[in-house]
Amino acid sequence: MDPRTQSATRTGRRAWANLRVGLLLLVAFAVLDTADVFEGGRAESGGDAPGIQATVSRVVDGDTIVVTLDGGSFVVRYLGIDAPETVRPDWPVEPLGPEASALNRKLVGGKTIWLESDVSETDQFGRLLRYVWLQDGRLVNAVLVEEGYARAVTLPPDLKHADELLRLQGEARANERGLWARR
Repeated sequence: MDPRTQSATRTGRRAWANLRVGLLLLVAFAVLDTADVFEGGRAESGGDAPGIQATVSRVVDGDTIVVTLDGGSFVVRYLGIDAPETVRPDWPVEPLGPEASALNRKLVGGKTIWLESDVSETDQFGRLLRYVWLQDGRLVNAVLVEEGYARAVTLPPDLKHADELLRLQGEARANERGLWARR
């Protein structure tokens, strides 16, 4: 084999080896829990709040917030629930939408929270999909459903708290709270 062919063969083998190492690293990072990637680490609150610590910088509506996390700003869409719309373009403000937004603002506005992931990381709009926990250990997603300001939504594969949210929705409906109140 002439020297040029040998050099090209070595270069090709090196490129494939580097590609395999790169792919292995990519898979390893994908498997890591997001709590290990961001500096906030696991929650150290007084309650059972799991996840990554963040600060709410803005409440968008009843099921969406903007948080500051690891020096960056991220839009977070609550997993497992759907609150009435208030800010969707070309869509009317839905009944109880402003009230859902107000309750969400009261619960999390300007506060330190903890973000718990499920299977999906982001939605089609690039928003982080998370369960949101308060320092006292309450799950905000559950509070909104329990008070009747959001519906429980089961969207596989993100079902970690689906049973609890469906149970709370049944209680809100039976007690005619919020969305379930007779008008």
